[in-house]
Amino acid sequence: MNDIDTQTDEFLWLEEIEGDRAIDWVEAQNRASVARLCDAGFEADQAVLTAQFNSDARIPAIVQRGGFVYNFWTDAAHQRGVWRRTTLADYRSDSPDWDVLLDLDALCASEGESWVWHGAQTLPPHHQRALISLSPGGSDAGVVREFDIVSRRFVADGFIVPVAKTAVSWVDADTVLLGSAYGGDVTSSGYARTVRQWRRGTAIEDAPIVFEVEAGDMAASGSCSHDPAHRFLWFTRSIAFYRNQCFYQPIGGDRVQLDLPEDADVDIGHGRLLVRPRSMLAGFPPGSLLTIGIDEFIAGSRDFTPVFTPTPKRALESWVNLKSGVVLTVLDNVASVIEFADAATGWSVQPVPGVPANSAISVRELSADDYESDALLFNVSGFLTPDQLMLGSPHQAPALLKQLPAQFDATGLTVRQYEATATEGTAIPYFFVAPEGGPPAGGFPTYLYGYGGFEVSLTPYYLATHGALWCRTGGAFVLANIRGGGEFGPDWHKAGIRAGKKIAQDDFAAVAADLVTRGLSTPARILGSGGSNGGLLVGNMLTRHPAAFGAIICAVPLLDMRRYTKLLAGHSWIAEYGDPDIAEDWAFLHEISAYQLVQAGQTYPPAFINTTRRDDRVHPGHARKMAAKLQSMGYDTIYYEQAEGGHGAGADASQRAFFYALSFAFMRQTIGKYRGV
Repeated sequence: MNDIDTQTDEFLWLEEIEGDRAIDWVEAQNRASVARLCDAGFEADQAVLTAQFNSDARIPAIVQRGGFVYNFWTDAAHQRGVWRRTTLADYRSDSPDWDVLLDLDALCASEGESWVWHGAQTLPPHHQRALISLSPGGSDAGVVREFDIVSRRFVADGFIVPVAKTAVSWVDADTVLLGSAYGGDVTSSGYARTVRQWRRGTAIEDAPIVFEVEAGDMAASGSCSHDPAHRFLWFTRSIAFYRNQCFYQPIGGDRVQLDLPEDADVDIGHGRLLVRPRSMLAGFPPGSLLTIGIDEFIAGSRDFTPVFTPTPKRALESWVNLKSGVVLTVLDNVASVIEFADAATGWSVQPVPGVPANSAISVRELSADDYESDALLFNVSGFLTPDQLMLGSPHQAPALLKQLPAQFDATGLTVRQYEATATEGTAIPYFFVAPEGGPPAGGFPTYLYGYGGFEVSLTPYYLATHGALWCRTGGAFVLANIRGGGEFGPDWHKAGIRAGKKIAQDDFAAVAADLVTRGLSTPARILGSGGSNGGLLVGNMLTRHPAAFGAIICAVPLLDMRRYTKLLAGHSWIAEYGDPDIAEDWAFLHEISAYQLVQAGQTYPPAFINTTRRDDRVHPGHARKMAAKLQSMGYDTIYYEQAEGGHGAGADASQRAFFYALSFAFMRQTIGKYRGV
């Protein structure tokens, strides 16, 4: 028993998301935060952010379906957005002729709802029908409604699923696979427990259950492949976040459970399996990518061919499975390298020609349904390099399709990569972006961002907002690649989960200390920032490493590790954090439970804690209670809660601009006062 175990939670009432007392508290907090942060600088920053978020010069993201490329677009005139399409040839022009299929702003106005776009699945091969997902206020839960692309109308008697956490997949024009929390048949994590084969014209509750998992599992899901050469159904039993069982069922055939490790990532397409194990498999190390024909595998062969083999500094970030082979996005000391493993040459691996060096690159297929195509879209950027969208293939150098204009003058700014040393000696890399010529006396005012969880790799990206509003005015930006992420493969991630979560968080403090050691900054000038799992990270900087920071921004955070499994989707993250109801797990969880670690009489830096009321992933009670507890002890804590936005920063560009401008105002009022000193 320790002090944390005996604490009572006097702010438990703030977990009532729509409770009258809680809402009164939130509204009072919001008024106080606006009064403190919304100064003239805030208004100037908000204007810059709004212009960036609504700019017509942004690159429209596309996916090809049939003869058209589709895009969802928001701008000043369409805050909630329009779903539209054009031809690839027209997309190449400076002013494409877009055909608007659905105007979401008009729909919101006509229905009196605050819809947020969550995507559309069109029905191959003709793409005349779509299953459109819309979220009320940006939450993970949403409705699914069938849409007729030809008539530009929702189908009145079509497939309609009320608000719930739902996944749906076309099987044919009259059948879908439906995995939904609607109806209450959910797992302990709040996700679908069953998959139903739902026929047109029937009620959801009458649709036969074709796949089911245990109540204590995380989720059930099902999908259908529309590749004419390889038609099959695919079901997944997600036991926990990193444990899955996969089931393969050829159309008209029997279902087979694949004999693969539950901790492996599994992909299937073009008649082959791709397997990335998190532990040794058939003599291959964790983080490898292995391939084998699906028919061979089912027949009993385990003769895997390696497509990628990791090294201590090289990890597989992602891949694209094409008919001709596999395109690999490799992180080499957190720098992107694009390679192609050619199926025709026995899986020999070569660099994809003409890909820009020293850039952050993401790769995806151009087409969602042309299974013969090798066309690829490359998104290329860097901290100081605006995004470029390029079209190429594994054997053809990519050509420029679109380029984002510079959002700020990068002249005089520089990017470096350094390494901090963790407590036990591990090298922790981080990127540092700042004005050239060395720091001012006392060091740069530094925005330090981290995450460190769920195998998420933090890679360079264009600093449109921080470049314009922070680095150009004398500040530094730092991106920390701490353990718990995926930058160096499964072992890097495993080192930062469960009892290792404290180690990952200490990595972040080590980066802050390294900035001081190098003379780049001082503790009073370093602001630690993170969101979600990163919110837990910086919550621990506030409570366990307060002397290392001058300020903290804690967004949509997880903070109460005693109760997190009982709040919304929290139960699904036990594999990452541990189970507080198990004594052995609570023994290490209590050491990072930031909410319980808050104590009176400490010297904590100022904190800005924020969330959204419609976040149905990480409960807003985490942020509310943390702010209330800190304030009750007299600590300088600002709290703001957006009414909409889900697990993010707002439901549209204007809300996001307001939300981010609050953070920049907090930065200016804390560490920003040192700029130019």
